[in-house]
Amino acid sequence: MSFKVPTIDIRAYAQGGTVADQAGVAAAVDRACVNVGFMQIVGHGIPPEVQTGLASAVDDFFGLPLDEKKGYRVPDSNRGYSPPKSESLSLSLGVESANRMNDFFEAFNIGTEARSFPHLDLDERDYGINLWPEIPGFADRVTRYFTEAQRVARTLTTILADALGAERGYFAAMTDHSIDVLRMNNYALPPGTDISLDGDLTGMGEHTDFGIVTVLWADQVAGLQVLDKAGVWHDVMPADGALLVNLGDLTARITNDRWMSTLHRVKPPVVNGTIRRRRSVAFFHDGNADVVVSTHPSLVDRGDGLAYEPTTVRDHVAAKLAGSRLGRKNLAAVREAERVLASGGRQG
Repeated sequence: MSFKVPTIDIRAYAQGGTVADQAGVAAAVDRACVNVGFMQIVGHGIPPEVQTGLASAVDDFFGLPLDEKKGYRVPDSNRGYSPPKSESLSLSLGVESANRMNDFFEAFNIGTEARSFPHLDLDERDYGINLWPEIPGFADRVTRYFTEAQRVARTLTTILADALGAERGYFAAMTDHSIDVLRMNNYALPPGTDISLDGDLTGMGEHTDFGIVTVLWADQVAGLQVLDKAGVWHDVMPADGALLVNLGDLTARITNDRWMSTLHRVKPPVVNGTIRRRRSVAFFHDGNADVVVSTHPSLVDRGDGLAYEPTTVRDHVAAKLAGSRLGRKNLAAVREAERVLASGGRQG
């Protein structure tokens, strides 16, 4: 059976549709979550001009001199700038490579702030404070996309609840003050054709996403790869106008691995011996920091019984970030690490 990331039109939920139309979408999403863990969505309703504005903001920031970009680093925070080779996503799974901090991408993060919820006593260590570059219109362009991506993520959780057969507000109850992060990524090695990769140097190491669901805008440039259930890596590229969507670890916990948080990575953007620039922007919808995530009651007895111990979003995200940012193995990610090691780098 060939590997394929399905394309699903979600306009019945995003823009209104009949009960029958929505049921068809939910069934398609369930099949994608069971069989692949990745999907592409169209009919999401994000205006093209908002996406164009986002792309121009990404270009404006990453076009700055490196020393200027480094001025936007925010230590011990999931905010601001991360320069090349300052992270190793594979360590978020407890998988150690020969060259520990080897991910050759740069990133800039913004996200939901604690002060966005003045009626709640939230900790800024969980939510962070945004640091905005002094680029005309940057904050406005990025914020417009953030708002749209947040809407799409919430629409997706409604679809996921229907697909799971849970009450429609199941995910809403755990995401009303969600840790939402927008990560802008730039994959660009020094220009030229004489390429010598440094040991295990990669675009972004094997990893699963942390939270509930991820919405990804990306260039149509090779690099993103997804691991199938047979342990084989496959290239994935977004279709015209589509956003890529994948599930995170917390959804795997909720569904007792009926829906898995699919492993993915980004290989260096080298095409026919020439370096190509690749951009992506990931919106992570992770859930409320203080919510306890556990397996849905209907799935507790699936397989060998309870697959995961309950955990808070705060503790799970902290363990994953300690791996990728601080270079410490995440020893709790046993199942995900086993899938990486079993693949042996097989290419589809």
